[in-house]
Amino acid sequence: MAESDNLDNMQPGYLGPTPPPGQLPPRGERLWVEHPEQLLQAVSRLQQSRIIAIDAEFTQGRSRNSASTVPRLALLQLAIDKQCFVIDALRLHDLSPLASVIGNPEQIILLHGAGADIRVMAERGLHVAHYFDLEATCRSIFGQHESSLAAMLQRAFHIRLDKSLQRTDWTRRPLPPAMIAYAARDAEVTLALYYWLDKHYHAILQLHENTDTIEPVAPWIEPFLRGTSHTSAEVAIAEARTRGLIRNKAQIYADCRAALSSIIHPMRRNRLLRLITDLSLVQLAPEIMPLLNAPTSDERAGSARALGRLGIRSAREAVEALLQDPVQDVRKSAQTALRNLDDRHPRHQRPLSSKAANGARSWILDEPASSEQSDEDNDWKARLRSMMG
Repeated sequence: MAESDNLDNMQPGYLGPTPPPGQLPPRGERLWVEHPEQLLQAVSRLQQSRIIAIDAEFTQGRSRNSASTVPRLALLQLAIDKQCFVIDALRLHDLSPLASVIGNPEQIILLHGAGADIRVMAERGLHVAHYFDLEATCRSIFGQHESSLAAMLQRAFHIRLDKSLQRTDWTRRPLPPAMIAYAARDAEVTLALYYWLDKHYHAILQLHENTDTIEPVAPWIEPFLRGTSHTSAEVAIAEARTRGLIRNKAQIYADCRAALSSIIHPMRRNRLLRLITDLSLVQLAPEIMPLLNAPTSDERAGSARALGRLGIRSAREAVEALLQDPVQDVRKSAQTALRNLDDRHPRHQRPLSSKAANGARSWILDEPASSEQSDEDNDWKARLRSMMG
């Protein structure tokens, strides 16, 4: 049997090379900002910098409209070369002057694990227009278990990150100097990590650039790429057919093929691969195969999973080569894919449903899309036709 049959023998961690460690710059000036005039002065200085690293400290507070808790922004740290502004977001009720910086598409915002920070800033009216998520970049290079800020600082600078105050109460006032320094440090080292990544992994870093401009794809696909779709792929297609956005199965293939060629952001491409797999679009296997050699681990792992779930047995040798990939996530995905390919009952192409005006649902049954489909697949379709009789 395949090498993939023994998951217990897989060596953990990142096994590839790492560039030489960098040197953290000397600590710059740290400024506490708690008055509106101080905030305006900070904004004036920040507007002169093209690159700004941001970190946020927040606590959980009660929602006004329910018993649930919601994140409440307590501090906002913005680091530029030689300076870091630690902004008291509790005392400063109006943070709108920062919008001219954070919402400026000409300035680059750096975040490490962007999701929570972006959401909590948006609650205060601060919407990030142009940013890099360094955690996602590091995950693309070294894998998800090696992408935390602490792990990356150990790798890039050989320093240990003190997280002893991570769960402290950021609502207390006045904040002791040690807590202010602790808060400022995460933004400062995020800036330093960006320079290290840009020096050694510039091409991969650029793939993770996020702006308001996104690659054009078919309207029915975009919600899946944003992660905002609340329906299954089949239901989304049925609704798109009802609205006239999809005419036939050929267009589904064409739309996904076009998206696969135009999308460059690794996370969006991975979500597209999941959509293609959910729809069992086996004819797109030739377009997926090259991604097994993509520069990011996300795409290598995602394409291996897709080919395994689609049952593309001709990809077996190429997937097997990923058992030696330096990133653990990719090795695990390759092993899972190989097990799927060794399964006696490969994944079948699912019929696509559509809903008529009277509520009746029908299925479009196509001929086998490729030689990868078996006679058993044809028998399955025949049985479904007889049941629908």
